[in-house]
Amino acid sequence: MAPLFLAFALFLLGQPAEAPAESPAAEPPAPAPAAEDRWPSGAPHDDYAFVAWCYGTLRGYLDLHDQVMPEVTRIEATYRPPGRKLSDDLKVYADMEKAGRAQLKVYQAALTAAEKASLKPINTIGAAALNKGRATWNAGPEVTKARLAQAWMSWTLPARCDTAARDLEARATLFGASFKVNDEPEAAPAAAEATPAPETAPPPQQPPAPTPN
Repeated sequence: MAPLFLAFALFLLGQPAEAPAESPAAEPPAPAPAAEDRWPSGAPHDDYAFVAWCYGTLRGYLDLHDQVMPEVTRIEATYRPPGRKLSDDLKVYADMEKAGRAQLKVYQAALTAAEKASLKPINTIGAAALNKGRATWNAGPEVTKARLAQAWMSWTLPARCDTAARDLEARATLFGASFKVNDEPEAAPAAAEATPAPETAPPPQQPPAPTPN
């Protein structure tokens, strides 16, 4: 039996080893959305309401300027990068305020064009969205001046606000009275409309037979 076993073992050693099962290739990670495609958290998705929301959040940012600038100045003066002047950095905030007020006029023009073109009143929708955007800057008593100033310093307006405002005004001007704020689905036809009305009047009902005494 030993020679037979040895021959069998040598036979096995001469066989090619099985290749390990290939693991499925990992799917490449999905590319991160561009800044223009990112939707701000809490912002409405309707074009008109979104521009109103952008107006509100930008207005809230600008309204905080005088309140936070003393703390912003203190932070900038305390943590100075080498080779830069404090006056140059503070001028950046002044330039941002000027640019922000110009953007407000762009958003206001887009909202006004949509309100004039719409066949139904939509200004209440815009007012609600504006207040929602402005409320993003509502800070509770637990938020310190430093934290509020830091949030204000690092804030940037969503990239798609300008694009949405331009598109909204262009569509409102182009379509005029046919402009629609929302892509509302058309109402389904009523069931009565599907059934044709009878051309002739129904026969009169027969009176009930008298009940025998």
